[in-house]
Amino acid sequence: MSILDPKIREHLDMLINRYPSLSNVQNEIIAAYKLIQQSYSAGRKLLLCGNGGSASDSEHIVGELMKSFKLPRKLTDDFQKKLIEANCELGPILAKNLQGALPAIALDGHFALTTAYMNDVEPLLCFAQQVYGFGVEGDVLLGISTSGNSKNVLYAATVAKAKGMKVIGLTGAKDSKLSAMADICVKVPSEETYQIQELHLPVYHCWCLMLEAAFFGNV
Repeated sequence: MSILDPKIREHLDMLINRYPSLSNVQNEIIAAYKLIQQSYSAGRKLLLCGNGGSASDSEHIVGELMKSFKLPRKLTDDFQKKLIEANCELGPILAKNLQGALPAIALDGHFALTTAYMNDVEPLLCFAQQVYGFGVEGDVLLGISTSGNSKNVLYAATVAKAKGMKVIGLTGAKDSKLSAMADICVKVPSEETYQIQELHLPVYHCWCLMLEAAFFGNV
C-alpha cells in the first residue's frame, strides 16, 4: 500500500472504518487521490462529469474543493496585500472573506452551452466538447458513472486522453468501458445503482478531505 502523510492517511482510515466494504478498493482510492494532488501541485485543474445523481455528485465535489470544506483556507498575506492595493475600499472585504480554492469544473452545469451544442451538433458529445475547450495536458477528468458505460462520459474520457490528461473513473463493481479506459478506476463494491451512489459519496468526501489537508493543512 502506498505511503501517505499521517494527516492525509487519517481520512482514509476513517473512511475504511466507517465503510469496511471499501477496504478492497483503498489502493485505487489512494492512487486517484495522488493523481489529483499531483495535478493541483502542477497548477492544473479537475474536470468532472456524470449523469443524473452522478451529475449532482460532480457539483457536490466542486462545492467542497472550491471553498473551505472542513479546514480554514485563509489567503496568504501577500495576496491579501495585493487585494488591498488593488482597491482600498473593496480589497479588505475580499481579503477577509475569500477562501483558498482548488480549481474544479463540473461539466453538467453550463446550460446555454450544452443546450446549444445538443441542438446544433450532437447531444452525447456535450461533455467531450467542454473537455476539449477547458482541458489542458496535466489536468484530470473524473468521470462518475454507476454503470461505467455512459457514452457521454466515455466520449469525454477519450478527448481527455487525447489531450494528455489523466482520467479517473468512479463506478460500480462491474468491469466496464470506463474502467478499461481510465488511468485509475475506483469500482465500489455494489451493482445496484442507488447503493453504488451511496458509496460514491464517502469516497469523494474522503478525496476532498485528503486534498484539503494536503494543500491547506498548514494554513
